[in-house]
Amino acid sequence: MKRLQSLDALRGFDMFWIVGGGGIFAGLASLTGWAPLLWWEGQLHHVPWHGFTFEDMIFPLFLFIAGISFPFSMAKRLENGVSLESLHKQIIRRGLLLVLFGFIFNGLLSFNFITVGSASDAEFISFDLSKMRFASVLGRIGLAWMFAALIFIYTNKGSTRIAWCAGLLIFYWLLLALVPAFDNPGADRFSMEGNFTSYFDRLFLPGRLLRGGIHDPEGWLGIIPATATAMLGMFTGCFVMWRKEGLTELRRTGYMAIGGVILAGLGLLWDMAFPINKNLWTSSFVCFVGGLSLLLFSLFYLIIDVWGYRKWSFFFTVIGMNSITIYMAQRMIRFTFTSEFVFKGMIDWFPELWAPFLENCAYVAVCWMFLYFLYRQKIFLKV
Repeated sequence: MKRLQSLDALRGFDMFWIVGGGGIFAGLASLTGWAPLLWWEGQLHHVPWHGFTFEDMIFPLFLFIAGISFPFSMAKRLENGVSLESLHKQIIRRGLLLVLFGFIFNGLLSFNFITVGSASDAEFISFDLSKMRFASVLGRIGLAWMFAALIFIYTNKGSTRIAWCAGLLIFYWLLLALVPAFDNPGADRFSMEGNFTSYFDRLFLPGRLLRGGIHDPEGWLGIIPATATAMLGMFTGCFVMWRKEGLTELRRTGYMAIGGVILAGLGLLWDMAFPINKNLWTSSFVCFVGGLSLLLFSLFYLIIDVWGYRKWSFFFTVIGMNSITIYMAQRMIRFTFTSEFVFKGMIDWFPELWAPFLENCAYVAVCWMFLYFLYRQKIFLKV
């Protein structure tokens, strides 16, 4: 089956906000003072705890997209004669490789040495792993996608897969609703201090927790509902692949949009009992964001793959086809130095009020040109 161009474009659209798109719109909002832009700028910040903004959608949308692509890649590999055992190994290798990339992103190779002793002719140093943060965005993507893919390849019926997905979400809800944080049993069980997920990480997640030693948003137990997020994407991929007489591409898109509305509505209903919360990756959050992700994919699929309007999406496609590359590269390469070197003199021609907007545009331009060079050379980091 041909490659879904809408999927590459949507992945690029998602990564655009990480590459610097948020800074562009924040600078534009500050520059113009236009109310819609000011509202959108507010959507580009995570909520402190319960609630939702667009920024909270960027991470799960990427995982949802990774789920969509899996049925296509699995079908291609099986057609090429890859055995189920080999596919199993490839899935685990990919998942663990993303975990390793997450460690590197968090500074595994920065060699944060500390002095532990000295002698007249030598200094003894030790790598301080206690200060290393082991939880990561890439680690959660890798493990959640891996578990979802393993469930997917070892269950043949759609009803069984749906039961797995629903079971994971219901189990996680009951776990947090019924089990307290035993070091703070009187607290709200959905608060940062009182939830069991954070308590579990305080006990068993090595290294540094992101939020003051109390909570890490990419901790262990959040992998359970995140697996369901990846599975929702896989269901979507299966539906796109499904061929049935009378099922036109326009109808397919309509059914996906309806499914997105239903799923988002379910998330809002569940929010009354289990608050929508990205930090905890609550089951209501999975449903709500899964519905929004499905709606967004439906829109991209309709415009690009059904109606054939593709040229506008090239900017996003270049980003989307090397998404892991730019995510890691921003950590390792000083794109800011290059953007200042190339554009600083030009930016200084403008009034100071323009600086945040133009600096962010320059940064995104440099990142995009880097990716465009890789695109032209057909260099893609495939994990």
